[in-house]
Amino acid sequence: MRRDASAAATVLLSLLPGLASAATVQTVPDPATLSLWWGLPFAAMLLSIALMPLFAAGVWHHHQGKIAAGWAALFLIPFALSFGVHVTWEAALHTLLHEYLPFVILLTALYTVSGGIAVRGNLHGSPTQNTLLLAIGTVLASVMGTTGAAMLMVRPVIRANDGRRHNAHVLVFFIFLVANVGGALTPLGDPPLFLGFLKGVDFFWTLKHLLVPTALLCALLLAVFYALDRWFWSKEAERPAIDPTPDSPLGIIGAWNVLWLVVIVIAVLHSGLWKPGITVTILGQSLDLQNLTRDAALVLVALLSLATTPWQARHENQFTWGPMIEVGKLFLGIFLTIIPVIAILRAGSGGALAGLVSLTSDAQGQPIAAAYFWLTGALSSFLDNAPTYLVFFNLAGGDAAQLMAHATTLMAISAGAVFMGAVTYIGNAPNFMVKAIAEHRGVRMPSFFGYIGWSLAVLMPCFLLLTVVFFR
Repeated sequence: MRRDASAAATVLLSLLPGLASAATVQTVPDPATLSLWWGLPFAAMLLSIALMPLFAAGVWHHHQGKIAAGWAALFLIPFALSFGVHVTWEAALHTLLHEYLPFVILLTALYTVSGGIAVRGNLHGSPTQNTLLLAIGTVLASVMGTTGAAMLMVRPVIRANDGRRHNAHVLVFFIFLVANVGGALTPLGDPPLFLGFLKGVDFFWTLKHLLVPTALLCALLLAVFYALDRWFWSKEAERPAIDPTPDSPLGIIGAWNVLWLVVIVIAVLHSGLWKPGITVTILGQSLDLQNLTRDAALVLVALLSLATTPWQARHENQFTWGPMIEVGKLFLGIFLTIIPVIAILRAGSGGALAGLVSLTSDAQGQPIAAAYFWLTGALSSFLDNAPTYLVFFNLAGGDAAQLMAHATTLMAISAGAVFMGAVTYIGNAPNFMVKAIAEHRGVRMPSFFGYIGWSLAVLMPCFLLLTVVFFR
């Protein structure tokens, strides 16, 4: 475990070198003076994440950190020359300490703990068993995050269906439900919601306001899946295939990590409820004590997970630090380059994105929930849903208390970011991870555009129904 603990420390420390990360600018003299040209590095950063893995995979996988750093530098240097080094440094440092590090520390803790739970045994993927597995994964997604739940459940689901000739649809619906929709109920579930929590949204707000839309969407998707899987199952019954996985009893290795998951939930919940009013100054930034204790607890949990998890559990899960290091690098670039975009959005109708602002409100200046749902969702489908949530959160005013009071708008933003992250492989980080694992295990997954075809056929009618019922 010493090597694992050392690797964990390396991951966490690798997130620190860029003491310049950002998502909010409050020190720019007049955000209304910023032009859209300042948003080009942000757009280029997100387009690089979306397109380079498809068209220049080799270059991207070997140099993604350098590419992210290049786009960040293309923003930071001109920005510092225009507004001063001090303004740029303060804005970057503010989000590094208040948003970026807490965000990545939570992801690291969830990734570490979930990677230590190995589910053994073999099921035979009947429609009933598959639907039950997807339902379990969907519920777990809001408890341990979409990434954690997807990494925990994907291998048992693949093993259960490796004897079926038609099994790609199982993984498609797995991405829909476990890697996306299921994470809509808590800040632990999906990165966008944790960013909202860091901005001041109550921990249980999403559970209270998104429970019904999420339950309806999950019920629709599970019903469609069961009907489709039953049809494929009937076709295969004529020529049953041989299951390549030997039968073995079900079991779990690394059960200690269930306790560490509970500790993570308690730590995050505690930071939202305990308000001692004590701040600690670090590098000139005032940090709330409850947030510092939460982050310290999450780091400790990650290390304890490594110390108490049998080596065999992580070996069977093919656990590596690569995905987490990649997330740390890319989100550092995203949080840096999004600085001017959010500043412009905060300028509202006086800023360079006044046209976009106008689409989200009616003639009386009231927010249009359907516009927020579809605009947030459209960008979340092809860009990363966490920064997309942040952009529209700020477009709606950026005041958590006010947005919680006007619940429909925040519901639309949250639902759009989480639900429509499922539309493409690049909408949410677990999507591509599930695809890669499935293909490595021999599942013939749909192509990029083939997967979008599934989304258009299955998800879009459901989203239209949600719009009519909840976001009119």
